[in-house]
Amino acid sequence: MSFSSLPGLPSSASHPLAPYGWDEDWAAEFAPHAERGLLPGRVVRVDRGLCDVVTESGTVRADTEFVVPRDPMKVVCTGDWAAVDPEGRDPRYVRTLLPRRTAFVRSTSSKRSEGQILAANVDHAVVAMSLAVELDLGRIERFLALAWESGAQPVVVLTKADLVPDPVALSYLVQDVETTAPGVPVLTVRAREGEGVAEFAGLLGRGTTVLLGASGAGKSTLANALVGEDVMDVQATRDMDGKGRHTTTTRNLLPLPDGGVLIDTPGLRGVGLWDAGAGVGQVFSEIEAFARRCRFHDCSHEREPGCAVLAAVDDGELPVRRLESYRKLVRENRWIVAKSDARARADIRQDWKRKQAEGRAASEAKRGHGPWRPAPPR
Repeated sequence: MSFSSLPGLPSSASHPLAPYGWDEDWAAEFAPHAERGLLPGRVVRVDRGLCDVVTESGTVRADTEFVVPRDPMKVVCTGDWAAVDPEGRDPRYVRTLLPRRTAFVRSTSSKRSEGQILAANVDHAVVAMSLAVELDLGRIERFLALAWESGAQPVVVLTKADLVPDPVALSYLVQDVETTAPGVPVLTVRAREGEGVAEFAGLLGRGTTVLLGASGAGKSTLANALVGEDVMDVQATRDMDGKGRHTTTTRNLLPLPDGGVLIDTPGLRGVGLWDAGAGVGQVFSEIEAFARRCRFHDCSHEREPGCAVLAAVDDGELPVRRLESYRKLVRENRWIVAKSDARARADIRQDWKRKQAEGRAASEAKRGHGPWRPAPPR
């Protein structure tokens, strides 16, 4: 007998939660909780200790008191699958959360350097960038590093394409983003007119999509176009800089007409990395490929002899901007990891000491105190 045929668990295909992503694997995870008489549900909104959970009997309001951990990475988040009290309990409580498949996490702006989960169990992480202002390629790279690290498939959507009427100019902008986002689909949309929306929806399929971007990026307009009705408020942006106010103040999970769900998020001012080393490597995959040919395995790509990355810059194969952005994100990620990892802090201190020793040796060589030799690899 399959998990989905247990009492209280209809088959995943016919389950009322199937449009929200319920499948055989979630049914298997939930089986022990079904035996306790609890209901499965997906969190569609979280607000001050309470959350809205869509269940097979409709959307219910539930208290999160029993799932408030000390670890901020384990708080209830939009997109979570939960076990809630059955009908008849008042108030209802979320009793437990199912293990997450993926999670989009950024670092908070607090001095405690904590992680903040923006969306859980996501299949596609869509980065919306407005063409009303000059494209910030560095910000795209930052978003994509977090997206790859989350386990979701990144997608870049360039909104307000009607503001670039010249098709040649638009193609150059798309090309710039494609170079910045290797392996990532890049689409342009005119959400108000509906152009490009069908292609975008087809790319997303029936999974869970989180929509990310700064205020004024056109996320709410795009969400309305995907859902097919005005479910999100839209406010005008300023003509001088293309920025807008936060029209979305909470993270909301919205069902899409052709299947799948969309998580719309508030505009993000800061996009701090959070233990995204693998994501950074994915975004800068061409630099990682060059780095494998460096003379030293721990080459920092600063001034070491035999550095294949610097050689690629000299040969015009690698733009200087890409290398500078890579260095910046690597440094930031190492710093955030070191804040919570004693071993990482020790490695950074050792690396600093090695570089200081190399610097002193180079200075002595220039003063005629003997030839300079790079420190041996660790």
